[in-house]
Amino acid sequence: EAIERGRHRIAFDEVFLLQLRAYEQKRAWQATQQAKPFAIKEELLYAFIEKLPFILTDDQRTATKEIISDLQKTVPMNRLLEGDVGSGKTVIAAIAMYIAHLNKMQSILMAPTVILAQQHYVTISKLLAPYGIKVGLVTSDEKNTGDVLVGTHALLTKQHMFKKTGLVVVDEQHRFGVEQRAVLIGDKKVTPHFLTMTATPIPRTMAKTILGSIDISALKQMPKGRQVIKTWVVPPVKRERAHDWMEKQMRDTGGQIFVICPLIEASETLLDVKAVKEEFERIKKRFPRVGVGLLHGRLKAAEKTNALDDFRAKKTMILVATPVVEVGIDIPGATIMVVEGADRFGLGQLHQLRGRVGRGSLQSYCLLFTQAIEEKTIERLKALETIHNGPELAEVDLALRGPGEIFGRRQHGVPHLKIATFTDMATINQTQAALRGITRRDPELIGFPLLREIAKKGTIEAVSKD
Repeated sequence: EAIERGRHRIAFDEVFLLQLRAYEQKRAWQATQQAKPFAIKEELLYAFIEKLPFILTDDQRTATKEIISDLQKTVPMNRLLEGDVGSGKTVIAAIAMYIAHLNKMQSILMAPTVILAQQHYVTISKLLAPYGIKVGLVTSDEKNTGDVLVGTHALLTKQHMFKKTGLVVVDEQHRFGVEQRAVLIGDKKVTPHFLTMTATPIPRTMAKTILGSIDISALKQMPKGRQVIKTWVVPPVKRERAHDWMEKQMRDTGGQIFVICPLIEASETLLDVKAVKEEFERIKKRFPRVGVGLLHGRLKAAEKTNALDDFRAKKTMILVATPVVEVGIDIPGATIMVVEGADRFGLGQLHQLRGRVGRGSLQSYCLLFTQAIEEKTIERLKALETIHNGPELAEVDLALRGPGEIFGRRQHGVPHLKIATFTDMATINQTQAALRGITRRDPELIGFPLLREIAKKGTIEAVSKD
């Protein structure tokens, strides 16, 4: 009993201090940052939404209202827009950009890869160009100016292109560091409104602790017409039959196929893990009657674009790629996603890859190939056969693999908990209630000088060193 009480006390402290740090970050942001409040021209905004090529879901409408409310404040918006692959996050960003334009302010959207930046550029141009809004693409190869700038890390070195920046949108922020975000926001007296988008499903318990410093809008509904993708875990003995079936699907429906491999080149230490260059040669021999394309991170930008253009135009029917296609690629003709070495990926990443198919009218499929025989590994992968919802899969992954595996500890800065767990909802709720009780009475923690120091410096260790 004493051990259990001690364990709970340490777990409480760990989670409480995480939430205290998040509270202080939010309080400091609101106290020190000043934004230009946007005027909302309702008639023009409603006309823009009415002319969209689809009807917004209830979740999209709610998120739009939350963002509009934020944009009217003198405290800069700091909101995370979370939504499954294909849930329609980009269109909400475009609505916010339209509002910024009506207020004579520039918008910037930064994406982690050239492929994703180009995809956003095409989508946002279609939505905003009819209103005379110039959209520019900024990558290492292309530098166009505009009222809206869409680009990669290259934006960070092109601050002279920033005019009156009123809105910054970052896609998949966990791939960027805090310093990069600071460059985008700048050191001006007026801070732009800040919107982060992610398709990485964030478990509810983690959102309540490590993401307490930002507001969250979640898109749980999928737009009408999006289908459920039939998913199967395929053992090695069924590989040849699966290839026969893929051949028949291409012949009967004209559907195209992604084949994803974990590595670019074969590894001496990971002998059983498929490499994309070798698999490309194997697939060409196995399917000699169809065009096969190759896509990976080491290709030049023009080669990547050509590989995607050929696939989109059906010059190639199979695209063998690394997970570089994980986010943002929209190929309506693709109906089959094959993932080699599926056990090497997290459920969230597999769900993202699965979201690359099922974008047209044809029934689509996801085949997860694995050499693994461990019961737990197979059980984890089989979750994808029955769960088609990103947040639910994230909860499964969190329980089985831990937070660092979901986000990648290095990029996202997911804290390491020694005793507490992110699945312990009871302790998380208890610590939140305790923090609310203190901060309602004493928002700046004047009466709690040690807690105030910890909130500012992040850890007890940092305070005790001083």
